[in-house]
Amino acid sequence: MLGSGLLVGFVATTDLARATAFYRDVLGLEVVEETPIATTHSANGAVVRVTVVDQHSPPPYTVLGWTVRDIDELVTALGSRSVQFERFAGMDQDAHGVWTAPGGDRVAWFRDPDGNLLSVTEPRRN
Repeated sequence: MLGSGLLVGFVATTDLARATAFYRDVLGLEVVEETPIATTHSANGAVVRVTVVDQHSPPPYTVLGWTVRDIDELVTALGSRSVQFERFAGMDQDAHGVWTAPGGDRVAWFRDPDGNLLSVTEPRRN
Protein backbone atom coordinates (compact mmCIF):
# COMPACT_ATOMS: atom_id res chain seq x y z
CA MET A 1 0.00 0.00 0.00
CA LEU A 2 2.71 2.51 0.88
CA GLY A 3 5.37 1.23 -1.51
CA SER A 4 4.58 3.96 -4.01
CA GLY A 5 4.42 6.74 -1.41
CA LEU A 6 7.23 9.16 -0.72
CA LEU A 7 9.05 8.32 2.51
CA VAL A 8 9.42 11.06 5.12
CA GLY A 9 11.99 10.65 7.88
CA PHE A 10 11.61 12.58 11.14
CA VAL A 11 14.37 13.69 13.48
CA ALA A 12 13.99 15.69 16.69
CA THR A 13 15.87 18.79 17.77
CA THR A 14 15.74 21.22 20.66
CA ASP A 15 17.38 23.97 18.58
CA LEU A 16 15.95 24.31 15.08
CA ALA A 17 18.45 26.92 13.85
CA ARG A 18 21.41 24.78 14.91
CA ALA A 19 19.93 21.62 13.41
CA THR A 20 18.98 23.37 10.17
CA ALA A 21 22.52 24.67 9.79
CA PHE A 22 23.89 21.16 10.32
CA TYR A 23 21.59 19.38 7.88
CA ARG A 24 21.86 22.17 5.28
CA ASP A 25 25.46 23.40 5.58
CA VAL A 26 27.30 20.33 6.86
CA LEU A 27 25.35 17.49 5.24
CA GLY A 28 24.32 19.45 2.15
CA LEU A 29 20.57 18.76 2.27
CA GLU A 30 18.44 21.33 0.47
CA VAL A 31 15.93 23.18 2.63
CA VAL A 32 12.53 22.99 0.96
CA GLU A 33 10.39 24.45 3.74
CA GLU A 34 10.97 26.33 6.98
CA THR A 35 8.39 26.95 9.68
CA PRO A 36 8.78 27.97 13.32
CA ILE A 37 8.44 24.30 14.38
CA ALA A 38 10.23 22.37 11.64
CA THR A 39 12.53 22.46 8.68
CA THR A 40 11.97 20.12 5.75
CA HIS A 41 14.97 18.98 3.71
CA SER A 42 15.24 17.12 0.42
CA ALA A 43 17.50 14.08 0.44
CA ASN A 44 17.64 12.84 -3.16
CA GLY A 45 13.86 12.53 -3.42
CA ALA A 46 13.24 11.52 0.18
CA VAL A 47 12.22 14.03 2.82
CA VAL A 48 13.88 14.65 6.18
CA ARG A 49 11.77 16.72 8.56
CA VAL A 50 13.66 18.18 11.51
CA THR A 51 11.10 18.98 14.19
CA VAL A 52 11.43 21.02 17.39
CA VAL A 53 10.71 19.26 20.66
CA ASP A 54 10.90 20.63 24.20
CA GLN A 55 13.10 17.81 25.47
CA HIS A 56 15.11 15.23 23.58
CA SER A 57 16.89 12.07 24.61
CA PRO A 58 18.52 10.63 21.50
CA PRO A 59 17.81 6.95 20.98
CA PRO A 60 20.76 4.54 21.10
CA TYR A 61 20.16 3.36 17.53
CA THR A 62 20.56 4.89 14.07
CA VAL A 63 17.66 7.20 13.20
CA LEU A 64 18.67 8.18 9.65
CA GLY A 65 21.05 6.64 7.15
CA TRP A 66 22.21 7.22 3.60
CA THR A 67 23.53 4.84 0.96
CA VAL A 68 26.63 6.30 -0.68
CA ARG A 69 28.86 5.33 -3.60
CA ASP A 70 32.22 6.09 -2.00
CA ILE A 71 32.29 6.02 1.80
CA ASP A 72 35.98 6.93 2.00
CA GLU A 73 35.42 10.11 0.00
CA LEU A 74 32.33 10.99 2.02
CA VAL A 75 33.96 10.37 5.41
CA THR A 76 36.86 12.60 4.37
CA ALA A 77 34.51 15.34 3.16
CA LEU A 78 32.39 15.26 6.31
CA GLY A 79 35.52 15.13 8.46
CA SER A 80 36.69 18.34 6.81
CA ARG A 81 33.41 19.87 8.05
CA SER A 82 34.24 18.83 11.64
CA VAL A 83 32.00 15.74 11.68
CA GLN A 84 33.42 13.16 14.07
CA PHE A 85 32.73 9.49 13.44
CA GLU A 86 31.65 7.19 16.22
CA ARG A 87 33.61 4.20 17.43
CA PHE A 88 31.89 1.22 19.00
CA ALA A 89 33.48 -1.33 21.32
CA GLY A 90 33.81 -4.74 19.76
CA MET A 91 33.58 -3.47 16.17
CA ASP A 92 36.65 -3.61 13.96
CA GLN A 93 36.56 -0.12 12.45
CA ASP A 94 39.31 1.32 10.28
CA ALA A 95 41.25 4.50 11.01
CA HIS A 96 38.33 6.62 9.78
CA GLY A 97 35.68 4.76 11.81
CA VAL A 98 34.39 2.66 8.90
CA TRP A 99 33.22 -0.85 9.75
CA THR A 100 32.97 -3.64 7.18
CA ALA A 101 29.92 -5.82 7.81
CA PRO A 102 30.17 -9.60 7.34
CA GLY A 103 28.31 -9.26 4.02
CA GLY A 104 30.78 -6.65 2.74
CA ASP A 105 28.81 -3.42 3.25
CA ARG A 106 30.91 -0.61 4.74
CA VAL A 107 29.28 1.60 7.38
CA ALA A 108 30.23 4.69 9.41
CA TRP A 109 28.21 6.48 12.08
CA PHE A 110 28.14 10.07 13.30
CA ARG A 111 25.86 12.30 15.36
CA ASP A 112 23.92 15.44 14.63
CA PRO A 113 24.07 18.36 17.12
CA ASP A 114 21.23 16.81 19.17
CA GLY A 115 23.05 13.49 19.49
CA ASN A 116 20.88 11.63 16.97
CA LEU A 117 22.88 8.77 15.47
CA LEU A 118 23.19 8.93 11.66
CA SER A 119 24.94 6.57 9.28
CA VAL A 120 26.37 6.24 5.80
CA THR A 121 26.66 2.88 4.05
CA GLU A 122 28.56 1.88 0.96
CA PRO A 123 26.99 -1.37 -0.31
CA ARG A 124 29.25 -4.27 -1.09
CA ARG A 125 30.56 -4.14 -4.62
CA ASN A 126 29.79 -7.21 -6.65
